[in-house]
Amino acid sequence: MEEEEFDNKSVKDTMEIIINAGDARAFVSDALDNVGDFDYEKAKENIKKADEKLVIAHRLQTKKLQEEAEGEDVKYSVLFTHAQDTLMTIMSEYNLAKHLITVFEKRDQSAK
Repeated sequence: MEEEEFDNKSVKDTMEIIINAGDARAFVSDALDNVGDFDYEKAKENIKKADEKLVIAHRLQTKKLQEEAEGEDVKYSVLFTHAQDTLMTIMSEYNLAKHLITVFEKRDQSAK
């Protein structure tokens, strides 16, 4: 594979990480809005959608890291660093939102 083709594929995969992570962030935000509306079923649906996007992004990141671990020459990329930062930040937001859904749902059920 020519270096230019590799670079284009690498940039495309990196952008896919960012796009899928960004989509996940939107679903997490929607899920938290659903919690505010006491609609826990919809919140869980949005958290599930966020999870699906995060799985895609995480697999792409893992593929890139495995390539380097297997000895492939992987050039440093600020864009990939940004993608990793974005993904990890949104995964934290996802984990917190998922926990908040559970906490608020339990609180509201016990108040009944």
